[in-house]
Amino acid sequence: MIVTKAEPFSSQEIEQVKEQFETYIKTVIDLQKKICSAGADRHFESEQLLLGQGSAQQDLWGGGIDLETGMIDSNSFINIRPNQGNTSNEIQNPEIRQMFEELMKFFFGEIL
Repeated sequence: MIVTKAEPFSSQEIEQVKEQFETYIKTVIDLQKKICSAGADRHFESEQLLLGQGSAQQDLWGGGIDLETGMIDSNSFINIRPNQGNTSNEIQNPEIRQMFEELMKFFFGEIL
């Protein structure tokens, strides 16, 4: 189940978004609007949902949470953007990566 919101995820919502993988939650965050879409099978599903709601492509970055270790990652094919200087699955710009990680902690503070 995909849940998209601008507020922190509740325990119940976290249970819903982890249904896909049990130990991992895929996320896409609009860094400008501070909106998170989580729980998709593939990052591009959340990306498309956010684009349909008016997000700009350059503001969307993907990653996830390993629920067994509590580690946040910033690894997603949607992050490959040579036109923005990001040639890897990982968010390479330290400022963008830091914003992504801070927002992940905001949205998933219930478990992080």
